[in-house]
Amino acid sequence: MLPDVKTEALKRLNYIEGHLSGIRKMVEGDQYCVDILKQTYAVRRAIEKLEGLLLDGHLHTCVVEGIKGGREEAVVEELKSLYVLANK
Repeated sequence: MLPDVKTEALKRLNYIEGHLSGIRKMVEGDQYCVDILKQTYAVRRAIEKLEGLLLDGHLHTCVVEGIKGGREEAVVEELKSLYVLANK
């Protein structure tokens, strides 16, 4: 993983963890359901951004290296399995 991708991923994970902690407190405090749901949607968007960041880094490093290393079929199969998993 590229150092800048790792740094950004860790920042996003900290943000997500903080948000989840806040959601837990909201549930424990019997906050209004709609307000809680708004926060869960924010976490979902943050996770999607994290996934995009990680995928972009993977495409620019591991995929390129795999293709250059003669592992084209394995790389394609791996990407196909990620696509299937993401769309379940």
